[in-house]
Amino acid sequence: MSDPNQTTQTPAAPATVTLTIDGKQVTVPKGTNVIEAAKKLGIEVSAFCYHPGLSVVAVCRQCLVKVEGQPKLQPSCQAIATDGMVVHTADDWSRGARRQMLEFTLVNHPVDCPICDKAGECTLQQLYFEHDNEASRLDVPKVRKPKVVDLGPHIVLDAERCILCTRCIRVCDEVAGQHQLEMKNRGDHEEIATAPGAELDNPYAINTVDVCPVGALTAKDFRFTMRAWELMTTPSVCPGCATGCNIEIHHKNERVWRLVPRHNPEVNGHWMCDEGRFTYHRLRTRRMVAPTINGLPARWDEALGHAARLMAAAIQHNRDSVGIVFSPQHTNEDNWALARLAREMWGVGRFYVGGKGPVPERADKILRDADINPNRRGVKQVLGDLTLAGAQVLGEDLAQGEIKALLVLGHDLELGPEPMERAAMLDALVVIADSEAGIAARARVALPSAAWAEVAGTMTNRQGLVQRLHPAFAPPGQALPAWEIITRLGQAAGSALGYGHVRQVFDEMVGKVGELQGQAARWGRETRPIQLRFANSRG
Repeated sequence: MSDPNQTTQTPAAPATVTLTIDGKQVTVPKGTNVIEAAKKLGIEVSAFCYHPGLSVVAVCRQCLVKVEGQPKLQPSCQAIATDGMVVHTADDWSRGARRQMLEFTLVNHPVDCPICDKAGECTLQQLYFEHDNEASRLDVPKVRKPKVVDLGPHIVLDAERCILCTRCIRVCDEVAGQHQLEMKNRGDHEEIATAPGAELDNPYAINTVDVCPVGALTAKDFRFTMRAWELMTTPSVCPGCATGCNIEIHHKNERVWRLVPRHNPEVNGHWMCDEGRFTYHRLRTRRMVAPTINGLPARWDEALGHAARLMAAAIQHNRDSVGIVFSPQHTNEDNWALARLAREMWGVGRFYVGGKGPVPERADKILRDADINPNRRGVKQVLGDLTLAGAQVLGEDLAQGEIKALLVLGHDLELGPEPMERAAMLDALVVIADSEAGIAARARVALPSAAWAEVAGTMTNRQGLVQRLHPAFAPPGQALPAWEIITRLGQAAGSALGYGHVRQVFDEMVGKVGELQGQAARWGRETRPIQLRFANSRG
């Protein structure tokens, strides 16, 4: 007889389900839809409205499949996988229905692929060649809709190309949290439009261009500039703020043409903010391409020798009056090499951190951070026990005459007009920077460094994740990676820095920084640029 006081435990429901798709079994987490389950087997089911980062609406009916036991075809984006389910994606019924839906989608499409910015990464174009590839049977005039519709500061709409998938509406509602797009009219005259009294100006608006499966939404920044299939792509990290969104650099001929988000569920999901997309413009402005001494071009050996002599004289006179400025705009490796040179080789102990000041109004609960420096946490992480003062303290020290020499990493050092002038009057002001702006324009010796898109290295985002940067192309002119400049400067000053590759800097840094060991930071494999049409990253 059972004990009435004993509690009966109900067995937990299984966390996975097993189903069969096209004769192959697959086990997926409970709640997975059929279209994602099929991907696990390498089976791609065509779709327009479905996006893994957005809610499911099943409006395009392009992903219809046969599910045994169901009287009608089912949209695989909406059908949830169940235990024992049997699905057919390649049978005649399913393929015929998807082909018919594709033809229906193309009925009023302008088919202006030769002038469309999306050509080469267009889902409609791709599926037409894969599943239809037949001439149109339409013998009546197509429905005409507005073209070149200005939706906001960054987006242009071609309503004729729109296939009404509603992805853009869901991006505004679900990602940006602002209802700025909606449908108007009915039937074949239905089209996307801005909501009454609104325009498409939210901080994540250009994500609508990324998710648009056709060329209906185009970004003004990229519109009519470059064919997608001519671009190369390199993975990297956005330098716009401390979030560190994973991105792809799309480039050609050593020039960046656009930045797009790269999926990382731990950091940015499928998205990035519009401001981050425009950070590449800085790569084209006021770049420093050759070393200078007192504003005049010089050879590398001359500039390094002169900088070493200036710093040596200042250290010999009073090492406590020598300041070192680290940069949250530069990589962990750059800052680590500078710290080793300053502390271990020169014995200097007056340290500051530069970069840009916070912008509280840009912060939100999505991706944008108030700290617009990509690596401030990395600087604190790799420098460990070093006491770092900010730009304000540096300005005060300059005003009090406590600083006689400065070695600055990065041009983004926000000093007021008076402290900036005092810095310019120093006998030893050596700046390592990628731009001639800011304090670099006033340097006694300016040493040109590579920018973020031109270097291999790591940055640490606000979560403490160490993320890799890969070089998309070589830096302009005679510019070099900052860690290499620091190594050469140390050698010119008689120090024992002997880094021959950035990987050596990384390995040494990880070996000595406990926090990096704790998260098992890894360098990973090298990634070379690949042509976008072979990268399977867009469209």
